[in-house]
Amino acid sequence: MTHHPRGLLNRFAGCALLVLLLVCCSAHAQNTDLLHSIIDRLSQHSAVRASFTQQRQSPALTQAQSSSGQLLFVTGHGMLWQVKQPYQQTLALTGSRTMRIDADGHMQPVRSERGINQISQMLQGMLTGQLDAVTRQFDVQADGSAAQWSLHFTPRQSRMAQVLRGIQLDGGNYLQRIRIIMQDGTQTDIQMTDTHDAGPLSALEKHALDVP
Repeated sequence: MTHHPRGLLNRFAGCALLVLLLVCCSAHAQNTDLLHSIIDRLSQHSAVRASFTQQRQSPALTQAQSSSGQLLFVTGHGMLWQVKQPYQQTLALTGSRTMRIDADGHMQPVRSERGINQISQMLQGMLTGQLDAVTRQFDVQADGSAAQWSLHFTPRQSRMAQVLRGIQLDGGNYLQRIRIIMQDGTQTDIQMTDTHDAGPLSALEKHALDVP
């Protein structure tokens, strides 16, 4: 019995397509499983403190800008960002707004750069396990393992994509690094060290993040 070459080619193409679909479905399932494992691990910590160093590079700057300080993240309330060097400033980022806090605890709203509130909301969604809220705004790719992972975020909404090129998060038990790349070429790298459960909050911290 002879087989027509075109028939063999069509069968081969069909088999190849089936294998490709199975591989893609398997990769998607593995990516989803890893993503859920990462979310579960991060959301175990209701309040976290860490030291950070931040470096910002921009085509408009002749040299990189660096700063360092302390941060506090509280699930469901937001992030307290305290810059210690080269200047002192405390910001409360609650997702929908950014407030500057002076030494006496007085709060004043500040205008964030475009996309910062969306990034803040995404981070809060990741750290509180609200995956659906994150994937509505970003395509997410997970790499590595639950013990040492990387997440890559690409904005889905065209308006955000005009400003933000992508975000990368790296970590293990805790979030260790954030890289934010804007469409104008600006890149911000935030490295976190000495990350640990926060313990009791001060009166100022509770006031800034509206914690009872």
